[in-house]
Amino acid sequence: MKSFKDSNLFQAWLVLLLATAFGSALAGVQTRLGPVIEANKTRETLAKIPALVLGEDQAQQLNRQKKSLSITSRTIEIEKNGIKKFYTVYDAAFEDGTLAGYVAKASGQGYADKIELLLGLDADARNITGLFILDQKETPGLGNRIIEKPWRDQFLKKPSATRLVVVKGNPDKSKEIDAISGATISSRSVTGIVNKTITDIKAQLVSPPNPSAGEQETPQNETGKIKENT
Repeated sequence: MKSFKDSNLFQAWLVLLLATAFGSALAGVQTRLGPVIEANKTRETLAKIPALVLGEDQAQQLNRQKKSLSITSRTIEIEKNGIKKFYTVYDAAFEDGTLAGYVAKASGQGYADKIELLLGLDADARNITGLFILDQKETPGLGNRIIEKPWRDQFLKKPSATRLVVVKGNPDKSKEIDAISGATISSRSVTGIVNKTITDIKAQLVSPPNPSAGEQETPQNETGKIKENT
């Protein structure tokens, strides 16, 4: 006769206990690291804004001239079918106050997990000026190639009035994005996030932030000053 320790019931309870302990430990780690991860993403976002708005060459030139962009953040709220969605948008301006463009932080479902990205638009919100993948967990060697610059550069100068579509080979320069071989879903996910973001926020981008919300200035950093309007 089997002892209780050798029984299937005991083994099942042991597996359940270990899974619960592991889950609790992982949740604790996520709780502690969550704020740190978000802070790192914010720093990375601020560092990327000049290149996403101006292009890498002009951003480097601005840096060599020891100039910076003034960056103001605001939250755009969208409500559709009773569901609210919030976008963080960064308005970037030159030191003389001339608007340089916008960067919107957006996210959506990828093939493996959520994809977070930064989308740059010009001052009139008419053309895409940059795309950066802030976070992703797509398949290594396939879907995670969405982070590669040559693929992301396909979005540059695409008109925001045109809905982008993913194709396999020989894309039309005005509205088509060439899919990554073996990762069509990831390619479509990023393109879908870009399309949805533009549709949701374009009309509000050119509207001035709500002055009643107030501003909070933070210390100088490598991208200039950032103010928050919510």
